[in-house]
Amino acid sequence: MTTEDDLIAERKKKREEFIRIGLNPYPYSYSPTHHSSDVHTAYQKLKPDEKSRESVTVAGRVVGLRRMGKATFLHLLDEKGKLQAYFKYDAMPSQYDNLRLVDRGDWIGIEGTVFKTKTGEVTVNAARFEMLCKSLRPLPEKWHGLKDIEQRYRKRYVDLVMNPEARDAFVKRTRIIDTIRHELNTRNFLEVETPIIQAVYGGANAKPFKTFLNSLKMNVFMRISNELYLKRLVVGGFERVYEFAKDFRNEDIDRTHNPEFTQVEIYQAYADYHDMKEIVMDLYVAAAKALHGSTQFEYGGAMIDVKKPWKSYTVIEALDHFAGIKGAFSLSEKKLAALCKQHKADIPDSASKGQMIQALFEELVEHKLIQPTFITHHPIESTPLCKPCREEPLSKHFIERFEPFIAGMEIANAYSELNDPVLQRTLLEGQAQQLRAGSEEAHPMDEDFVQAIEHGMPPTGGVGIGIDRMTMILTNNTSIRDVIFFPFMKPE
Repeated sequence: MTTEDDLIAERKKKREEFIRIGLNPYPYSYSPTHHSSDVHTAYQKLKPDEKSRESVTVAGRVVGLRRMGKATFLHLLDEKGKLQAYFKYDAMPSQYDNLRLVDRGDWIGIEGTVFKTKTGEVTVNAARFEMLCKSLRPLPEKWHGLKDIEQRYRKRYVDLVMNPEARDAFVKRTRIIDTIRHELNTRNFLEVETPIIQAVYGGANAKPFKTFLNSLKMNVFMRISNELYLKRLVVGGFERVYEFAKDFRNEDIDRTHNPEFTQVEIYQAYADYHDMKEIVMDLYVAAAKALHGSTQFEYGGAMIDVKKPWKSYTVIEALDHFAGIKGAFSLSEKKLAALCKQHKADIPDSASKGQMIQALFEELVEHKLIQPTFITHHPIESTPLCKPCREEPLSKHFIERFEPFIAGMEIANAYSELNDPVLQRTLLEGQAQQLRAGSEEAHPMDEDFVQAIEHGMPPTGGVGIGIDRMTMILTNNTSIRDVIFFPFMKPE
């Protein structure tokens, strides 16, 4: 049985043969005139057996090869798709013998005219070819998605060659980002950049990655969020800012989480969380139309429609509507604790009523939110960076925060941003006490950020939208690993 090592050894011999006959199997450049899609478009109207007069030059990876003595067919894959090429000994006698040195996986350039076969396939009639890169490691004969799922993620470069669907998802991801950028720029938002390495992390309840800065002999952190720096820019007078940010959280890896992920954070002065709702809906509508030409699309077997307006419930209303727990906040701590235990909702020791309500919501409601739905009025314990609800008597217990959900996944997080410096200092000091007491996800005290707020920040609305999950939903991929080129993997 031929092993992969045998195949590699054979390809190395072919590489040496190219060199022996004076041909460089790794030239420095090549000048294609057309992509595969250009050739298909330009010559689709040819009739079977009809030939063109013009010459084209194409380049790509050989993904199919069929030898028939003095005639050879191959398929070339480039960034835009596949194209067939036909080689005949009579048309290129001085070069044809070199085709024996070509394998699936090699990169080659081809020059020739175009014709359409009897079966109607647009094909390049090769007059000459050039080896552009002799590959040593063979492509798999078959690449079945689920059967080799781990290898697809580990060897994304092979996955992209063998799976057109994988390539398509990443092209669509870029279109989503371009659409968001266009929509925000037309609304006079300014795209900015903020630090990734931070002396004090913050902006989310998450465990950070810690490292050491040799030059200053100090511990630093990979950012878990860019929120606090964007708010500093609002303090400085920028009224509308956004950033596509790589964030890092030292937490679970699963279907919807990767330690490194992408989100777009958006902040608008003189706005509140109601305004952020409009932005989230508008961006999803624009992205869906850019990809599907409609607000409707399929995800995980369900038809999703992101058309405005989206449904909205408070956390308390959602527990009533979806879980049958009525008036959750009026229940005693003992009753809430019993419900958490009954439904296996994860809560910390000495959990408050708000923490228990939040845990019950996450356990019993989130997975039921399939169509786009806003969940508002979260317990005040859920973040120290948000304004209290303006409605009395809710202001003591709930905040003006929303999380939208699609297909059971949280897709964003938004606040009416807290700009009361006295309350902000009190809340962050409370978080710092929790951190000292052993909480791995509490906010540290960021004195510089508090001082920034003390200089005055106007009323502001802010939202962070997860790009990876947005891409999952809009491309019908049920794992975050399918929409991140190189997801983090445990070493083999």
